[in-house]
Amino acid sequence: MNYCSDCGATVSLKIPENDERMRFVCDTCGMIHYQNPKIVAGVLSVRGEQVLLCRRAIAPRYGLWTLPAGFMENGETTDQAAAREAHEEANATLRDLRLYTVISVPHVSHVHVIYRCELVSDDFAPGVESLETRLFHEHEIPWDELAFHTVRKTLECFFHDRKQGVFPVHNLAFTIALPT
Repeated sequence: MNYCSDCGATVSLKIPENDERMRFVCDTCGMIHYQNPKIVAGVLSVRGEQVLLCRRAIAPRYGLWTLPAGFMENGETTDQAAAREAHEEANATLRDLRLYTVISVPHVSHVHVIYRCELVSDDFAPGVESLETRLFHEHEIPWDELAFHTVRKTLECFFHDRKQGVFPVHNLAFTIALPT
């Protein structure tokens, strides 16, 4: 960030009074510009014994498999964002969305919110951000071709929970050591 969105003056990176973190602060008007994590909302869509995955047609991780998910838009609830992403990426119609995994990914400032839901029909198809959409049985999951760790963890939780017959909400975090 170089300029204040309030007055247009330059900003400096410093710790504001009564704060503990570095923030962009306007050199003229004093406005503090907070930067907060982005929310990724998505779905784990189930049809019978299978789950729906999409092969990505966009970067990052082009060509790898993922759950339908993407960044939440202003004015949406997390479940609305998840359903919208499923429609955009897989033309999927869903029902019974239930919060399933909340995964903090602090090294990229994301929070991934995944809902478990029922895929209403086999009438789905790739959207503009997907090369391919497909239902997978557990033994068919392309584990080595999954795009993101959060997708892997959500699928692992699901297949474990399905054996138990109980689907609690999982609150998880992925942390990696960043260079200093």
